[in-house]
Amino acid sequence: MSLVYHPYHLVDPSPWPFVGASGAFLFTSGAVILFHYSDYRLALIGLLLIATAASAWWRDVIREGTHQGHHTQIVVRGLKLGMLLFILSEVCLFFAFFWAFFHSSLAPSVELGGVWPPQGIEALDPFAVPLLNTTILLSSGATVTWAHHAIIGGPKTIEGANPSNGDPSDPAKMPFFFSSNLRTNAVIGLLMTILLGIIFTGLQAFEYKEASFAISDSVYGSTFFMLTGTHGLHVLVGTTFLIVCFFRLLANQFTNSHHLGLEAAIWYWHFVDVVWLFLYVFVYWWGS
Repeated sequence: MSLVYHPYHLVDPSPWPFVGASGAFLFTSGAVILFHYSDYRLALIGLLLIATAASAWWRDVIREGTHQGHHTQIVVRGLKLGMLLFILSEVCLFFAFFWAFFHSSLAPSVELGGVWPPQGIEALDPFAVPLLNTTILLSSGATVTWAHHAIIGGPKTIEGANPSNGDPSDPAKMPFFFSSNLRTNAVIGLLMTILLGIIFTGLQAFEYKEASFAISDSVYGSTFFMLTGTHGLHVLVGTTFLIVCFFRLLANQFTNSHHLGLEAAIWYWHFVDVVWLFLYVFVYWWGS
């Protein structure tokens, strides 16, 4: 094998970017066909391709970082920057939706009756399910922080370990040999966060079912469901992210100095929490 004289990870050729892009193209094209002709087959094929590419691609990334040791400090720094830029792009997405909401709510047009919510719209009670969901999501932010602190509180080395000659007990490759108390705290905290995320999604589905208006009911329905629905999708993605991290935690793939996947999931989850606070204050409470 040739020697490598730099700390960067030059990835091997992979089919997954092409598979993912093909799936995205088929899904968007299939969605148009679904909306116009009620034929879901092409959209389903695209969705399956996206799921396959995502799971296989992320499996490769986990293998490269956890088992092959390619995630050096410089590589980790780049991955963290990439995650932060991704979250920034999500901030811009929600900024656009909030712009549409405030554009219509701060100066309601004559067609809306000059009031907000528009005439004929019965807004949801902000102190019912939305307040309960706020409590649940903020609690999930506390439990995921609890899990994170349990992980970073573990020891860096095992007593008597010899990190030379690629020994598996090298601190950089050490599995999750924390004290049983810390490991239990991490497992319980992450599991509670996942359960709270699932409960939040279930309550939001119940709220949608009980709502007296739909996405087609004026600009209020459009902005309400676009904002809350996009946020709900992010909760589903974040919950899936945390579930993967939970099984990686059970497989002893995290140390207190090597847990980038979980750290990225926690950043994403806190972003979801902050967006919900803006949603609750402005859309549910002020907007009602």
